[in-house]
Amino acid sequence: MTEQPDADVRELAEIPAVEVISRAAVMLMSSAAEKLGLSDADPENSPLRDMDEARRIITALAGLITASVEYLGPHAGPLREGLQSLQKAFRESSAVPDAPGAGPGEKYTGPVY
Repeated sequence: MTEQPDADVRELAEIPAVEVISRAAVMLMSSAAEKLGLSDADPENSPLRDMDEARRIITALAGLITASVEYLGPHAGPLREGLQSLQKAFRESSAVPDAPGAGPGEKYTGPVY
């Protein structure tokens, strides 16, 4: 007897690339926001805050979005806006802000002010 997969579970091969990329981007955005402490009422004192980790995640997100922007269609704008918001939040949260163009992901997106 062969097992029938749950109707709610889709095979990865059946999921369109834009959906896989978008889901990955949203996961990275959520993780970066957590690492910036943005889910806490007081981000500056959040026990989850880790600026080094946030930098890495935002850079990975910038690379993903920049590399796949041509495939994202109508999803590109909101994902870029979310990325830019995280880049600005990082800059505002940094004790010593990076020079323009040297912030997380800015080598892929250009300077964020």
